[in-house]
Amino acid sequence: MNKLIRQKIIDVCNTKIENKGENVGLSFYAFFANKNHDPELLMEVATWWIEKNKLNHFEKAVKIKELVKDNL
Repeated sequence: MNKLIRQKIIDVCNTKIENKGENVGLSFYAFFANKNHDPELLMEVATWWIEKNKLNHFEKAVKIKELVKDNL
């Protein structure tokens, strides 16, 4: 994944954790608007989430943040 989407994922995770606490869960859709403006990027993130990391539909934001930070 490119650096911009990685930073957006970290930012969204930070915001969710700040607002809802350490146990907040999210899906990869949390990083995108309701309208699909960039299907290629959506599929790239979905592939990273599902195929590469074998994550469930909802995962803890702290876990996602750490996975992304480890790959910066």
